[in-house]
Amino acid sequence: MEVIPVRVAGDIVAGSRLDGIILGALAESRVELAGADVVVIAQKIVSKAEGRVVDLDSVKPSQRARKLALQLRKDPRIVELILQESKEVVKIQNGIIITETRHGLVCANSGVDQSNLAGRDSAVLLPKDPDASAKKLHALFLKKTGKDVAVIITDTFGRPFREGQVNVAIGVAGLRPIKSYIGKKDMFGRKLHVTEIAVADEIASAAELVMNKSDGVPVAIVRGLKFDKDDRASAKPLVRPKKNDLFRHPKKG
Repeated sequence: MEVIPVRVAGDIVAGSRLDGIILGALAESRVELAGADVVVIAQKIVSKAEGRVVDLDSVKPSQRARKLALQLRKDPRIVELILQESKEVVKIQNGIIITETRHGLVCANSGVDQSNLAGRDSAVLLPKDPDASAKKLHALFLKKTGKDVAVIITDTFGRPFREGQVNVAIGVAGLRPIKSYIGKKDMFGRKLHVTEIAVADEIASAAELVMNKSDGVPVAIVRGLKFDKDDRASAKPLVRPKKNDLFRHPKKG
């Protein structure tokens, strides 16, 4: 398996055609897409292209945002965006707001971020529909190259019980995000009951090894990996339903 970094020159702005920019960057690097490739794209450039960058001067913090900002020593405008982008505040502790976003993702600060932005007084939000963004790029790559590549849009998340952050898939097109071994047997003949591998997350994390956030590499090509194609793929199966979350809703007994 290969993980090929794709350097993108210049900044991405609202209205940028990511398909053309990525294909141009590949041509510049003398890399051609192959049919079984996975194109892994950092959420930040997708959000920028989709106009999800917010001028903080346009944000009017609510009373709740001001109160939390004072408690957490954060910019009240950022706190307001975090609240607006969430459907539930899961935990507030140690200066961190953990939320469930409108997409169902549980992460810090609803994915609101200020890194790698030209404007110092701005913030970037997650794409409104990362799956739709991935599907659009999947269709455009197929139309322009004839190659049925898979597409994964990623963001960097922290992990419960583990230090450090890893890339995870928040939008998926063209590949089944989870490989289930339930019902199959292990090497000693024991039947497997719970083993399901988050393939899309593992591909996202592998790609991050070459996606240098400060060096203009927001895209990577993962090549040579066997995966299950799926024309109706989505990142939603990767999100654990709240009813199955033992930490947010512990079962009694």
